[in-house]
Amino acid sequence: MAIIFIYIFVENFVFNKFLGTCPFLGVSKKMETAVGMSMAVVFVMIIATLFTWLVHYYILVPFDLLYMQIVTFILIIAALVQLVETAMKKLSPVLYQGLGIFLPLITTNCAVLGAAILAINQEFSFVESLFYALAASVGFGLALIIMAGIRERMELVELPKALSGTVVTLVTAGILSLAFMGFQGMLKL
Repeated sequence: MAIIFIYIFVENFVFNKFLGTCPFLGVSKKMETAVGMSMAVVFVMIIATLFTWLVHYYILVPFDLLYMQIVTFILIIAALVQLVETAMKKLSPVLYQGLGIFLPLITTNCAVLGAAILAINQEFSFVESLFYALAASVGFGLALIIMAGIRERMELVELPKALSGTVVTLVTAGILSLAFMGFQGMLKL
């Protein structure tokens, strides 16, 4: 239970580790795309972390191929993203269009690769890796959805021209990051 709380709130990938900030800023303009991207990242991050854990401990370590870790992990993530992209294109073409270039960019989303590598580096068991990936991806989705809600509200407000667009988005992200720092020290592993 502690691992879930820690990686959703305390060690949030976006607000604490600054991983996945590209899709965080790019897809958080509308709630619908933020929710769709969050669900895609949850699926890809969980499956990728579990596959990479199995590949690491049952192929890379026994055959002394640890130098292939990053390349192998990226290939696994790319294959999973292709699977999600194909499924989303068939099942929800509107969401597929809304996500645009950001869906294939999950392949290069450093949050997904970071979760896979950090699960190995933390020496989590297979089950711990599952909960770690679930919590990290839910934390990523929470950050995305909070930001999308705020950005949709900001569309209704007149802001000075100097503060509109990217400036107010980055200031808001910084304030959210500070707010999530309030969870620091509540729990530790």
